[in-house]
Amino acid sequence: MGLLYAAVSAYWAAGGTQLLNTVGGVFEEAGRSGALDVALLIWLVVMVKVVAAALPLAAVAGSGPLAMRRLTHTLAWLKGAILTGYGLILTVVGLLVEARIIAAGSHADHLALRWHAYLWDPWFLLWGLLVLGAMFRSHAARNFKPGSLPAKGS
Repeated sequence: MGLLYAAVSAYWAAGGTQLLNTVGGVFEEAGRSGALDVALLIWLVVMVKVVAAALPLAAVAGSGPLAMRRLTHTLAWLKGAILTGYGLILTVVGLLVEARIIAAGSHADHLALRWHAYLWDPWFLLWGLLVLGAMFRSHAARNFKPGSLPAKGS
């Protein structure tokens, strides 16, 4: 999920403009500007997304010095929680706006709101849930002791 997100940003950093209108606001304007400083900033975002995508893999692999393993585990759990919370809140709010339960601002970009409600924000939510799922599964696998489960039929 993270690498796909990074690929979309890399496309925009390289000058692509497809789907920029779906992010809206200053991000769309900046992406269309073609300015070198904006492109460099987007490439920095790409690198952060690639590192963020690799972080849970490093945490689940569980190799290296103990301090590094603890740091990667802590950061991966934190990343999963932040992405899940961020994605959940923005998706719910976006869907409430789309359902007209919450009013959009008078100058709102309705196309961007729709894309955020149905794609961009749920993408963060799904990415976060996948990270948390991997971390839970990894934690359970590390703490499993053969013979710790009750015998069949007990």
